[in-house]
This record gives sequence, structure tokens and C-alpha cells, in this order.
Amino acid sequence: MNASSVENVGLEGGGGQVASYGGLFVLGGFADSLGLGGELSAAVGHSGERAPVHDRGTVLTQMALVLAGGGDACSDIEHLRAEPALFGRVASQTTAYRTLTGIDDARLDGVWDAAAAVRARAWSGRVVDRERPLVLDIDSTLVEVHSQNKAGAAPHYKGGYGFGPMLCSTGDGEPLWVKLRAGNAAANHIADHLEVLDRSIGQLPDAFAAGHRRGDDPAAAAQPMRLRTDSAGCSALIAQGCRDRNITYFMTARHNTQITAAIAAARTDPDRWQPAVGGPQSRRARSQAHRRARAQVTELTEAVDLSHWPARTRLIVRREPGHPGAQRTLFDSPNWRYWGFLTDAAGDPARLDADMRAHAQVEDTIARLKDSGLDKMPFRAWAANAAWTALCVISLALVSWFQALRLTGALANPAPKQLRWQLWHTPV
Repeated sequence: MNASSVENVGLEGGGGQVASYGGLFVLGGFADSLGLGGELSAAVGHSGERAPVHDRGTVLTQMALVLAGGGDACSDIEHLRAEPALFGRVASQTTAYRTLTGIDDARLDGVWDAAAAVRARAWSGRVVDRERPLVLDIDSTLVEVHSQNKAGAAPHYKGGYGFGPMLCSTGDGEPLWVKLRAGNAAANHIADHLEVLDRSIGQLPDAFAAGHRRGDDPAAAAQPMRLRTDSAGCSALIAQGCRDRNITYFMTARHNTQITAAIAAARTDPDRWQPAVGGPQSRRARSQAHRRARAQVTELTEAVDLSHWPARTRLIVRREPGHPGAQRTLFDSPNWRYWGFLTDAAGDPARLDADMRAHAQVEDTIARLKDSGLDKMPFRAWAANAAWTALCVISLALVSWFQALRLTGALANPAPKQLRWQLWHTPV
């Protein structure tokens, strides 16, 4: 069957006909050039005696276009059905629903394998960089739902109700893999972190993943790799898991009495602190002193006991002038906000601090995922919502590849809303 998501037509200016979603048509053609529909079709297939009218890979690819365009339910595929000149004979919302609800655990693994195969093609022009690590960021988020009839939905620690998926993305914001979890899943679950790490490495092309998979020979690694997590991932066991996979780790430190004592001993010694790289000025500017104050960094490895951590683990602490609303998590101070992380990376503390602060980009990736369908879990069945979650990741990854390979300037890295208004919804 034909697994193309768009018609083989050209777009020209002028004339008397107008069609909506010209940008999504271009994105669909890009997906077809990468073979996304064919890979998904092979992964999902069909179980009846006769082939379905609509190829399942095409349905999933077109639903990925719907998510990129701002849709958040199977019914939104009707927008593509309204433009048969561009997208051909598009499946109905009922067929889209049956396609997603028909993806069980085995088929879902195939969907992820299909995403990895397509990523290998999208990354074909990307070369291994032995000097610059490939960064992986792990974080979890909460997805609120308003129904108790959804399998796996549960109360969470913030007082709401829903799911708690855990995501891994690259340092430049491309989502790799997501694990759908119940709302009451622990944010600091060690096994979940390691599973997300392993499955995300499995999404990478072999040239980048070699030497970092569990059981790989470290000598096979050509691409250095780095993992960054927030305090939920701060665990000696996760750090050892990174060491076993030949991965450098950066983990936001949790508050404890040792770190508090170390900061207390160092906070009044100006010779211990060095200016942070790119440290922003304090938000408080009521006095000249606050306007001049900048963030500072020091290393306190020798002041804490890290014997239960892998060898070469370091504690680096950052402080910045306090401002209204600042959270003081490592040390209670009226003037400074203290924050730190554990790492086994070599190098200058200030430079490593700048690298760790870039972990905040994962929040942008999560926001984009939620703006691309992840903020809704439209099905009652757990497996169907897991398939929906995977499709959200594939859709955002497809957009990331398109931006990297086809777009420049202001459209190279905008928020989803800007892409929709300026590109995906463009009439032709």
C-alpha cells in the first residue's frame, strides 16, 4: 500500500484555487522523504484478512501532522480531510481512533523502532564529534486529566490528578523517548531513569550510541555522551549506571547536612569563589551593590563525603544574589541563593556550571510537547495513551528535523504557535 501522507502535487502562486495547511503539506512531504509512513506501516500493520482501506502508517503520519498543526484529538484529522487535493483520501477520526487503540505493547515497541530508523536518516548528515559531548536531558512532568475513567491516572504530589510521564531529549531540544507513568509515580524513581536512559540511547543512530549501550565495550564509543538531570535524578545508583554506560553525569544536588556545613564554612571566604561564566546580574537593582553583584561558583568536593559515589565525583556549588521569590534549597541565606550539582566531568567549575544550567532547556521541550498533544490523554486505555504519547514525541521530533534541515532564521527554533501561524497553516 502507499504509505505517503500527502499527494504528489506541486504548489504554485497565483491561480483561482486556495488550499489551507500548505505548510503541513510541505512537512508531510518531508516525512515521506524520510520514509516515516513506511516504517510505521511495517511496525503497526493490520490484523484482519483484508488490508485496510487506509494504510496504518499513513494514518499515524497524518496524525503526527495534525499534532504539529495544533490538534489534540483524533477528531482534528478532519482538518486534513478537508484538503484532499493536498493530503489525498484522509482517514476519518474513527479510523484514526481505531489505529491508535489497536497499538499494543509489542506494536508500540515497533513504533519506537520505526522512529529510530527515521532518525538515523534525518541524522545522516550529522557527524560524530569527539570533542563535544552529545547531551541527554531527563525530566518528568505532570499531565492533568479530568476523568477517573482513564487507566493509570492517579493523584499526584501537587494535589492534582493525572499522569507523570518521564522524558529524555537531546541538549538541543529534540525529544528521544518518553515513558508514560501513573500520576503517583515517584519523580526520583531510579529504575525509571535508567530505563528512559537506555531506551533513549536506543533511539540514536549506531555511530552515536556505540559504546554507551548497557554491556557495550567502552572502547567502541566515538561520541562522548553526557546526562543531565534535576535533583530527582540525583542518585549514586544512577551515577553508577551512567559510569557503566560510559556516560558523564551532571545531577542537581539535594539538600543535606553535609552540603549545608560545607557551604557554611566556605560562604565567608571570598577567595574560594570565582565569577560564574555568563552569570546574569541580580534581578534586584535597588542599590548599586546589587547592580554590580554577579553569580559565583566554587568546588566543595573535599568538604563532603562522596565515598558512596563513583570515583572522581565532584560537588560544585553556585550562588547568586537573592531576589524576591528565589528558592533557597541548599543553604538558608538572606543574601544569596545557593544551588549545586554533582558531576564526574573534568574541567573548570565555572564552565561546568554553565553547562549544567543549560539543563533548563528540557523545560522548553516539555512545554513544546504539551503544546503538541501531550497535554491531553484522549483515551481510556493505558496502551492507547502510551501510543498517543509516542506519537507526540515523533511529531515534535519530525518538526525538529525539518527545522534543522530545511529552515533558517526566525523559523529555525520558534515556539509551536509561531510555526503554526507563520508556516503550517499557510494557505496556498
